[in-house]
Amino acid sequence: MWQTAWVPGQREHQLEQLKSAPQHWDVIVAGGGITGAGIAREAARRGLKVLLLERQDFAWGTSSRSSKMVHGGLRYIAAGDVKTTMHSVQERERLMTEAPGLVDQMGYLMAHYKGGFPGPFVFNTLLRIYDFFAGKRYRHYFKRDDFEYLSPLLNEHELIGGTQFADAVTDDARLVVRVLREAQKDGAVVLNYVGVKQLLKDGEQVVGARVEDVLTGESYDVKADVVINATGAWADELRGQMTDEKKIRPARGSHIVVPAWRLPVAQSFTAMHPDDKRPIFIFPWEGRTVIGTTDLDNNGIDNSEASMTRAELDYLLKVARHQFPKADLAEKDIISSWAGVRPLVSSGALNPSKEKRDHSVWDDKGLVSVSGGKLTTFRLIALDALEAARKYIKRFPSGEFGAQIFTPAVSEHKKYQALPGYLQKRLSGHFGMDLDALLNLAKEGELDVIPGSRTLWAELRWSAANESVKHLDDLLLRRTRLGLLLEQGGLGFTDKIRAVCAEELGWDNAHFQEELERYKAIWNKHYSVPK
Repeated sequence: MWQTAWVPGQREHQLEQLKSAPQHWDVIVAGGGITGAGIAREAARRGLKVLLLERQDFAWGTSSRSSKMVHGGLRYIAAGDVKTTMHSVQERERLMTEAPGLVDQMGYLMAHYKGGFPGPFVFNTLLRIYDFFAGKRYRHYFKRDDFEYLSPLLNEHELIGGTQFADAVTDDARLVVRVLREAQKDGAVVLNYVGVKQLLKDGEQVVGARVEDVLTGESYDVKADVVINATGAWADELRGQMTDEKKIRPARGSHIVVPAWRLPVAQSFTAMHPDDKRPIFIFPWEGRTVIGTTDLDNNGIDNSEASMTRAELDYLLKVARHQFPKADLAEKDIISSWAGVRPLVSSGALNPSKEKRDHSVWDDKGLVSVSGGKLTTFRLIALDALEAARKYIKRFPSGEFGAQIFTPAVSEHKKYQALPGYLQKRLSGHFGMDLDALLNLAKEGELDVIPGSRTLWAELRWSAANESVKHLDDLLLRRTRLGLLLEQGGLGFTDKIRAVCAEELGWDNAHFQEELERYKAIWNKHYSVPK
């Protein structure tokens, strides 16, 4: 019987079953980011036999390195794509309702300067449509004196006022994990560090995949009605086994993280960059301030992590200094950085910022590929991909299966009741159905916040014990975000982290030291200030 837990050893047990007791799957999903997770969740709730495979770690790619925003996309209204905005706003509202503590409303502020674009009238006209789709009024215009009060460090030169509106913010990697847990609950088998190496064909028809355990190099043949390629920015790679057509334009977006006390913002500021007039967000996240994003062609993509360049660092610091000159932000203030690669669907636009952000689906004889789109609309993207795959699935059920994504998190646990409200909200949002199990596992003092973050020690222990952690970077960069939030990637707490890994993962000192060196190399190359 297939188990759904992620406890240490369970992944290897499931791989052994793939090898020794092969069976036929309805759907193989390649890719463990938010799109793949959404597909697995929707397929499993329909009673389909689903196998999701991720050749790196869950959310390793774009889905742990986004701008953390669940938003409707004002830019789509301006471009005339009202339908995309409507769907995005509606999905944003759904996620805030279903997962408070994981997807939460965040205020956004746009300063208006004399002669600047868009001016207050145009901007607030767009926001009227935005609020109409949400069924709520979030927008509010402030005159200069009132707007300055919202941020005393703001650039006041030729300031005429500002507009407040609302979108939402999330922890993208934890969003992926919660969606994967919902898929598991409904029977999906979900494996990290297992990749689709080769498509299996009967003539020209895809009938399964040869999959590889990346940690051992061992390969297995797995049969399925359909393979869904949800590898995002890497979609052309797997699709290249069926066609020479190339559709993905990888675009890099980079961010920097600074202490909140160095650049205190209670809401997200939309700042127009003085060089190219692109909107850049400066926003609070997990007790820190984040500045991003860039939007550059990544010049190809391979199976390695993206990194921010010195030019991008200078670009982001420049906009922060321009918008908040009194803060006098410097390179030495930067705690960490991250760079993600967006899967833009190429239309031949000269600038990646001009490419459309909607998703596309391609059907290649049993390989259904989906790419592009937004974090916000992952549920709708999943439904489109499944609709394209329907004709290949022999027992695709009919009927309505509901649209609710998450199982409500309810707890009467004594430890939960003793927590302040903001921590109750955080734990229920981040861990959902696993909330009580996490509280049961927590040791004395582990419901304390780790200094410099909003993460509890209990979260670290739970993730190590129950979320398929194979490497230290899985634990510190994706299950928790300590590697982004703490100085030197969190290594000031090495002894405590070592103890948790020993107790929950069985790592001895030699194994931990090996993982520590691997983590340092990854963090210094991809998450620090670029050399």
